[in-house]
Amino acid sequence: MKSYRKELWFNIPQRRGLVNITPDVQQAIRESGVSEGLCLVNAMHITASVFINDDESGLHRDFERWLEKLAPEKPYEQYDHNGFEDNADAHLKRTIMGREVVVAITEGKLDFGPWEQIFYYELDGKRNKRALIKIIGE
Repeated sequence: MKSYRKELWFNIPQRRGLVNITPDVQQAIRESGVSEGLCLVNAMHITASVFINDDESGLHRDFERWLEKLAPEKPYEQYDHNGFEDNADAHLKRTIMGREVVVAITEGKLDFGPWEQIFYYELDGKRNKRALIKIIGE
């Protein structure tokens, strides 16, 4: 059994932003030499998310609108968490969007359904953050 670990680093210049990291994850699988196994990708920060969905710009805008309705960024004082920081909404949005994904690796490739892609979703940007890729298999 092989094991491989890689970090992806991000510095999103806005408060929120989506990055399709599917090519980076597939590259890590090539680097790992694993042809059959599992790939975990998780956000290493409590105000960021990793999830799987379609890479369609209208859907991306829908995520933003939907999340903003559920946990609006402002007014900041609506949240007990906000004091030293102003990111309570990002913590809540991350809970909704999730922390990680696990994808099967088959014949050295991500074993996806139609249209599936892996995204890093920054919810409180403007600083360095990372996601972890962990691959195990043969």
